[in-house]
Amino acid sequence: MTARINASDFIRPHIRKVEGYKAVDPIEEQAARMGIPEAQVIRLNANENPYGCSPKVAAAVAAVPYNIYPDPEQRRTRRELGKFLGVSPDSVIAGAGSDEIIDLLFRLVLAPGDNIIDCDPTFGMYSFDAGVNEVQVKTVQRDELFDVDVAAVKRAIDSRSKAIFLTSPNNPTGNVLSEKTLREILDTGLLVAVDEAYYDFCGKSFIHMVSETPNLVVLRTMSKWAGLAGLRVGYGVMHPDFVSRIIQIKQPYNISTAAEAGLYASIEDAAYLDRNRDLLIVERERLFALLKSVPGITPLPSGGNFILFEVPQGRSQHIFDSLAKRGIFLRRYGSKRLVNYIRTSVGKPEHTDALISALKELV
Repeated sequence: MTARINASDFIRPHIRKVEGYKAVDPIEEQAARMGIPEAQVIRLNANENPYGCSPKVAAAVAAVPYNIYPDPEQRRTRRELGKFLGVSPDSVIAGAGSDEIIDLLFRLVLAPGDNIIDCDPTFGMYSFDAGVNEVQVKTVQRDELFDVDVAAVKRAIDSRSKAIFLTSPNNPTGNVLSEKTLREILDTGLLVAVDEAYYDFCGKSFIHMVSETPNLVVLRTMSKWAGLAGLRVGYGVMHPDFVSRIIQIKQPYNISTAAEAGLYASIEDAAYLDRNRDLLIVERERLFALLKSVPGITPLPSGGNFILFEVPQGRSQHIFDSLAKRGIFLRRYGSKRLVNYIRTSVGKPEHTDALISALKELV
């Protein structure tokens, strides 16, 4: 008699415990769930760029020879990014979104049983990748203003601590990291990854420190500023030794030729994208002022293309659900500290107006 085979028995024990990353649903699913046309969806839950990508991207992608593999060493991509950033191409590596670079960093420097320091509340990808890679997470709470608590970070470090992940501006709270705080954390000697996915909306970067600080890695994405979320292209700036090793361990063709073409076209049309960024910054400040004017709503200052706001105690789920029924999709979090908070992306002016009108009725 053939032994009964249970497929789940093949799965590594730690993988069975991993909870999937809570990503946003596609527009068609959001519309179907609420019984509304897709055109009526106001999608403010993914921090996407409502103005989209450069018009030059479509033409560039259309000209791509899809039968040819991309360069596994990303030579042109790294040259173009190096020139764009003012750094050596040897210190740049691209990925299928900055999410892939995060995963590659885990595989590069962290072994099962090691741990990372994660400053809650923050972007959930760091703890997710830790679970996938059998790495422990030491969670350090941010202070009352959601800034990094340096003393608490230092206290959390032990012999198995290898890396600290920080986001600036922090998602979802909007805090911008100070250079003083970063230098104190770099002095711990651990690998410090600063995720600058929303750098373009605050203008404060730490890329200039990478060449002098071997334990600093800066991550960026083309999803927000360039509107290339669907093409999946991000990059990291780090010591060349890290880059050369990542090239050896990454999937050889991890950046598609379409993504490369979109990247080059975006860099070429940076002035156009900067104008759209400026529109979003202006709209962020208008949105902040309007949220502040709604009784019971307290928005937090933000350096990103999103704003986290506090609602009356015990009302966040009701407000969140009621907005969704109107086709306005925002973001809630599982963190205990954010139980009374909701995050909204910055959209176009008409999106802001619809959100504020609905909140005034609901709150």
